Amino acid sequence: MPVLTITPSGKTIDVVEGGTLLDALLAAGEKITSKCGGEAKCGACHVFVVEGRKGVSKMTPLENERLDSIVGVGSKSRLACQVRFGAENVTVEVLSFV
Repeated sequence: MPVLTITPSGKTIDVVEGGTLLDALLAAGEKITSKCGGEAKCGACHVFVVEGRKGVSKMTPLENERLDSIVGVGSKSRLACQVRFGAENVTVEVLSFV
């Protein structure tokens, strides 16, 4: 079972392959905004995948389009609602504020 490490809180949790990063963060009690209900429309759940980028799903065209509209994104930027876990451990930095 893959492990998710969350910064800056330092929490680590077991996650389910195929589950979304947004669901895992909310289950862990992280304060992350998702105004669109996981549809990749608002961009509020923007995070950085710090380690384990090969262990998560590839970016969808919709996610790429949304991230292009957000200032300050980079190669580690993802929308938590669109990231699905693979078999590898992942470390993310939560950027959204509620």
